[in-house]
Amino acid sequence: MPPEPTRTVRPLDALRFDSCGPPPIIDVVSERLRLLGARTGTYGPRDPGDGRATLAGAGFAPVHAVTGWSAGPVSGLTDEATVQAATGVMAVHGRRDGRPRGLAVDWAATATAVLTVQGLLATLVGQARGAAPATVTTSADRAALLTVSQYLAAAGADEGEAAEVAPGGPPFTSSDGLLFELETLDPAAWAGFWRALEAPDDAIRAGWRPFQFRYATACAPFPEALHTTTRAHPLARVREAADRSGAEVCVLRTPAERAVEHDGAAPWSLRLLAPGTRPLPATASASRPLAGLTVLEAGRRIQAPLAAHLLGLLGADVIRVEPPGGDPLRGMPPTCSGVSARWLALNRGKKAVEIDIKSDRDRRTLRAMTAQADVFLHNWAPGKAAALGLDHPDLTAANPGLVYAYTSGWAGRLHDAPMGTDFMVQARTGVGAAVRPADESPAPSLMTLLDVLGALHGTEAVLAGLLLRLRTGHGVRADSSLLGAADTLTAPALRRAARGADPRPLAGFRRPLRTADGWIAPADTCAAEAARHDLDGLSTTDALTRLRERGLTATPVTTDLARLRDDPRFPGAITHDAHGAPAVPDPWSLG
Repeated sequence: MPPEPTRTVRPLDALRFDSCGPPPIIDVVSERLRLLGARTGTYGPRDPGDGRATLAGAGFAPVHAVTGWSAGPVSGLTDEATVQAATGVMAVHGRRDGRPRGLAVDWAATATAVLTVQGLLATLVGQARGAAPATVTTSADRAALLTVSQYLAAAGADEGEAAEVAPGGPPFTSSDGLLFELETLDPAAWAGFWRALEAPDDAIRAGWRPFQFRYATACAPFPEALHTTTRAHPLARVREAADRSGAEVCVLRTPAERAVEHDGAAPWSLRLLAPGTRPLPATASASRPLAGLTVLEAGRRIQAPLAAHLLGLLGADVIRVEPPGGDPLRGMPPTCSGVSARWLALNRGKKAVEIDIKSDRDRRTLRAMTAQADVFLHNWAPGKAAALGLDHPDLTAANPGLVYAYTSGWAGRLHDAPMGTDFMVQARTGVGAAVRPADESPAPSLMTLLDVLGALHGTEAVLAGLLLRLRTGHGVRADSSLLGAADTLTAPALRRAARGADPRPLAGFRRPLRTADGWIAPADTCAAEAARHDLDGLSTTDALTRLRERGLTATPVTTDLARLRDDPRFPGAITHDAHGAPAVPDPWSLG
């Protein structure tokens, strides 16, 4: 096989962008367009209204994007805090604490920006395949609803959760005062770790289920005896127990520590492979720019499945590779009409084929399927694809024009990286500190922030790869990672840390205010003044009236995600699929 070309071409080379609008969203959009090769044009006024970006050049008709905080003229959704409150993000993030809590990072704005860039790339792909130009419209409220779609689906299921939803969770604390995350997917390793530290057997047994389901429920009500156990041992002893059992621990790092080692790499990498020979079909439309393309997805859990789901929403035919007997997560409770509600949120509308990747015959079948696909996407463990003969050199031998996409944990960028799961990456990269204000102890969010944002990065990388394929005629290797997602999410904190400033927000940042019957969240610019008012004895309606009379913006905090379908702030947005599971709207409008 000839050596792979080393030449790299960014997909937006020779294009120029102009932008204006609210800084949290449009700044991330602009930075990503620069990383993809576009040249900076002019900036308009940086007012708090809608953001706008335009891409033009290289033979493409101008592509426009419009973005903002709300999809409609809804009073009260004017910034990151109010969007988090209304969409249920505060409720999910706050489950471990037993009360709604705002993320101290710009979660909704970041997701909106990545989705906006996805829309721009998809529209350019559509143009290159014969579609008319389109305007991309996004909003932070729709983006935030997408990020909680699994939790929303579970809240509207036919049955309750498989594990208790109650306050509690990691990180754990050693006797020398160090906070750490624990990770294992093996119940035997879980038990071995705790027995090595002499935890009570009943606590070990009771703790496994909430630990196992914390990715689904966003909380983990462990027996207090487990926390007491780790506080009795120094970190060296904890690490020894992990090494002996096969579990892994990771001390929580700060944004300042991450800033020192940050290599400045882009959140994805794109590499040209051999020239392709299979043309992409010219069946795209403005609203479905990927129509006629086939995506073969071999994904587990969230990252790759959600990335492929978004490609399907853009018109691609997605074929999901599942093990013999089907994906076991299809039956994970809670269910709707017998199918896991969470699984539906990530996989509805996909076709499926059962492949035993350990079988030589089935691997040959998979290679034959890949030869007819346009994208192959997976998130297998590092080295697994190569060991199975399913890495990009193996698959592009028969399909040189393939976009081979790998959504990983670390992208091979850290030599001492622990297991590449959401909460471990949060711990290692300083996310656990960045998401909480300075007066709170650092703790990775039990909302799966990086799995979701990593999925959005994966979709973005595939779209960039497809555009490169169309512009160069070469196949493309597209890599994205949870590490890239972490660096994107914490970029403002990393910049503050790099210049010696405190990377964490001030005390009390994005902390909702209690009312007599619920919670309200003031806009960030109004929070200090709103906190001076005594609202405990007022109903939510009266509390909002009092603040508005004083010129302060606030919105009710959604605490029950099942009620989002009837929330007047999202009229008609949330529907039900064929199984009866709640479904969120597409995160962009193309037209």
